Amino acid sequence: MPTLTIDGKQIEVPAGTTVIQAADKLGITIPRYCYHPALPVSGNCRICMVEIEKQPKLQIACYTPVADGMVVHTNSPKVLESRKTVLEFLLVNHPVDCPVCDQAGECKLQDYYMEHGQYDSRLSDVKVKKEKKAFSIGPTVMLDQERCILCTRCVRFSDTITKTSEFGVFNRGDHSQLDLYPGKKLDNNYSGNVVDICPVGALTDSDFRFKCRVWYLAQTKSVCPGCSQGCNITVEWDKMRPHQQKKARVMRLKPRHNPEVNDYWMCDKGRYNYRFIDENRIQYPQLGDEIISWDKAIDTVAGAVKSLKNTNRIGVIASAQLTNEDLFVVRKLFKDTLKGSQIEFDAPQADGDDFLLKADRNPNTAGAIKILDAKGNAQEIIEKAKAGEFDVLYVFGVNLIKLYGKDVVAAIAKKVKLFVYQGSNVNDTCSYAHLNLPSSVYAEKEGTFTNCQNKVQRIWQAFTPLAESRGDWQILSLLSSKLGTELTYKNSQEVFQELTKQVGAFGDMSYEKISDKGVTTT
Repeated sequence: MPTLTIDGKQIEVPAGTTVIQAADKLGITIPRYCYHPALPVSGNCRICMVEIEKQPKLQIACYTPVADGMVVHTNSPKVLESRKTVLEFLLVNHPVDCPVCDQAGECKLQDYYMEHGQYDSRLSDVKVKKEKKAFSIGPTVMLDQERCILCTRCVRFSDTITKTSEFGVFNRGDHSQLDLYPGKKLDNNYSGNVVDICPVGALTDSDFRFKCRVWYLAQTKSVCPGCSQGCNITVEWDKMRPHQQKKARVMRLKPRHNPEVNDYWMCDKGRYNYRFIDENRIQYPQLGDEIISWDKAIDTVAGAVKSLKNTNRIGVIASAQLTNEDLFVVRKLFKDTLKGSQIEFDAPQADGDDFLLKADRNPNTAGAIKILDAKGNAQEIIEKAKAGEFDVLYVFGVNLIKLYGKDVVAAIAKKVKLFVYQGSNVNDTCSYAHLNLPSSVYAEKEGTFTNCQNKVQRIWQAFTPLAESRGDWQILSLLSSKLGTELTYKNSQEVFQELTKQVGAFGDMSYEKISDKGVTTT
């Protein structure tokens, strides 16, 4: 393997590695616009120029392969002057509309200009290209041709990642401009990713546009709950201006790099699946039409359970939307404590594709199978409930009406003595449940999901649960206490520690080992 020196630091890398890749491994950041590690190299922006000893001219770091004994300088006077002239050239035709641009605060044109820019411009006139300003190119993305620096990241993404080839560069020469091919629009499952990779404000997200300045946003690591792929994401929420966004905390979701799960990408279904976090929530325990306290709610369930002559009269429908920790406490309470309870879970399906979006639209089906030792078919519980075999039916977050119809749910509600719905959002089933218990959403809890690759991945709490909602395992711990078998977990980590001891597939895992990249189960 060749050994080279970059800015005085020596590194050994595999043959074929480029200078920019070697520098990244050393933690040396070389500016880049067109280069993206997941896309083919284009080499057209020229801002990644570096000086290589014994070579007469500066070389682009993104395309130049390393060689044994190579000595590279990334901040020599020649290199810094080159960056200034590249930035000056890019800004010749770039509008100075930073105050109204959504990319402000995360724009690499701004950042690099502040670091390397030519402050004494040689231009006496403001020269702005007269192409079309912001216009829609599909249901999720806007294009502003004036701001485009022709890095062609979006072109290469649509050509090589989605293979849908919507973008092209037209009028080649000094009038080059980015646009869609005639008759096409940007409408695929991954269109939002072009906004993530655009280094300037040329491609912006229609949903996020003018909603919130990025410097008001906090980023919390998480996992997308939209399907069993479990794409790594950040939940980006407004931490600074609650008076401006009273009903919405989450502003957007963005993909988080994990080469083994989703690389740099996420699908649009997951990206825009965040409104339920703040909208249409069950906020308080409700018995019939009456809002009640948590004490009364838990007493209602505990009283119904205690009145049973046999615990096999309890039917439970769990959800693959629950975390591993939630599911483990479901198992502890209903299988270990209330022995004889019959448990199944439901994992609704939809259309998927051959990239990231899976037909299983649940983040934790694999975890539910391992922990509950169930088949993922709640039909058995439904049939038994219809036949009057249960006195208590406890449902976690599953919209039974959507799956089985109103007539079936209405009949079950009349058959059972207590129908409990525990979930985060109001749906049709809530009006048939006798008791509704508000649980927190994934962005309000700590825990883990197990994806379709059997990789256990962590989620982190972004903010406190809305109103009086609580974590699912915490609600069950309250119920367990009322039943005289207290579960004394202080936090989700303690639940997970016990889970690893009792469910063999999770072996010797810990939150520390899982970290932010995940660990595969046995």
